[in-house]
Amino acid sequence: MRKLLLASIALSLAAPALAQDANVLRIGLLGGENEADRLRDNQCLVDLMKSELGYDDVQLFPAADYNGVIQGLLGGTLDYAELGASGFAAIYLQDPNAVEPILTTEQTDGATGYYSVMLTRSDSGITSLEDMKGKSLGFADPDSTSGYLIPLVTLPDAIGMPVDQYFGETGFGGGHENNVLAVLDGQFDAGVTWASGVGEFSEGYTSGNIRSMVDKGMLDMEDVVQIWQSPLIPNGPIVLRSTMDADAKTKIKDFLLALPETNYDCFRSAQSGDYNGYVEVDASFYQPIIDARKATIGG
Repeated sequence: MRKLLLASIALSLAAPALAQDANVLRIGLLGGENEADRLRDNQCLVDLMKSELGYDDVQLFPAADYNGVIQGLLGGTLDYAELGASGFAAIYLQDPNAVEPILTTEQTDGATGYYSVMLTRSDSGITSLEDMKGKSLGFADPDSTSGYLIPLVTLPDAIGMPVDQYFGETGFGGGHENNVLAVLDGQFDAGVTWASGVGEFSEGYTSGNIRSMVDKGMLDMEDVVQIWQSPLIPNGPIVLRSTMDADAKTKIKDFLLALPETNYDCFRSAQSGDYNGYVEVDASFYQPIIDARKATIGG
């Protein structure tokens, strides 16, 4: 299956005009979660978009990491993706006209943001950020907002010095899910991931990576302790290739706005948790993240 997928990607890279002309929607899925889970959780979107929007085919492309989707959108071989704010900033800084952010999620408390949280094992003896001095910290992905950019920018205020001077070692866990697993396996003393910050910590909050892992039986919240939470981060956007047909963009946006009412189970599956629904956004919503990325890690 992977060979066929890679062949399909290679074909689309070689013939971007074909990707734009055919009645096919190509959706990029960010890395960092088990590929089979990503495909399963988004299959309902494939089915509904084919039946309700009239596409001959809707194809899912699960990338190994965030950058795979970023490059696919920049190259015009993907039509649609849901990104983190930093991933959108990476695209915007390279080509502000490549994609259009159309929607983001609204939390159950009405917020349009979420949090980076730092987790450690309950049996580690670490109970606060102060206990992490000289210890190892795992980041999720270089293009992750909550899993890298926001901790890099905001942790210094909490610890009084740059990240690389405070922690004994830092590294990347290979995505949010893998980063939490790396903490549980003892590869890092603590790791950062994302959560809504709404609801009960004991349940993994209402949405986010840890809620998804709890729902899949991969994480018992009694095994972890949260020792840090970031300021509120803008929820990432659903983006469309800018050169898509205007009518197609409108139909996709209308379909998604209605989805929480027409099929909440599919909406929840695709979003890995509970939300009120979608709200409209544009690039200006992400200007603070664009500025932060430009000042720290660039495009």
